[in-house]
Amino acid sequence: MKHVLLFSALFLVGTFAASAQDINRPQTSASVGIAPVQQGNWIVGGTIGNIGYSFEGETFRIGLAPLAGYFITDGFAIGLQPSLSLRTVKGGDNIWGYGVSPFARYYFPEGASASGRFFAHGNVGIAGSSPGDGATLDFGANVGYAHFITTSVALEVSAGYNYSKATVEGAQRQSGLGVNLGFQVYLPGQR
Repeated sequence: MKHVLLFSALFLVGTFAASAQDINRPQTSASVGIAPVQQGNWIVGGTIGNIGYSFEGETFRIGLAPLAGYFITDGFAIGLQPSLSLRTVKGGDNIWGYGVSPFARYYFPEGASASGRFFAHGNVGIAGSSPGDGATLDFGANVGYAHFITTSVALEVSAGYNYSKATVEGAQRQSGLGVNLGFQVYLPGQR
C-alpha cells in the first residue's frame, strides 16, 4: 500500500510540474498598427527571391534586390534599390544583369490586418547586362502584402509587371510578370 501511495504522490507532483512548464513557441505575428510605417522611420531589406518569366522570349529570370528607404509621410517611403539578376536563355548564354533604381512605396491604410499591410511599389531606373551595350531603362510596378512577425520585421510577397529596354543580341525589350519574396526591417527614426 505504501508503494501505491508513494507512486501516486510522485505521479501527481510530476503532472503538476509538467503542466507548469512554459512552452516557448516562435513568434509568427505581431500586432503593429501604423507604428512601423510612420513618418521619419527607415526601411531596410529587400527581395531575396525574384522569379519571373518573359513575354518576348523563352527566358527565365531570378534576382536579388536590396533596398533602403525613408518614410517621408505616414505610409509613404522613397529610397534606392540596387539589383542583381541572372537570366537563362533557351539555346543561348546566361545573362547577368545589374541596375539601380529609385523607388516609391505606399502602404494602404484600408484592408490591413493588425499584423499586416498591403502595399504598392514602383521603381524606375537604369540597368545593364553582361553582354549589353550601356545603360537601359528599367521599371516595375508591383503590389504586395507585408506580414509583421515582430514589431520591426516583416516578411513580404509581391507580384507585378517589370519592363527593361535592352539591346542584347537584337532583343530590344524584356517585359513580363514576376513574383517577389523578401523581408524588410523597419527602423524607428528620431522623434
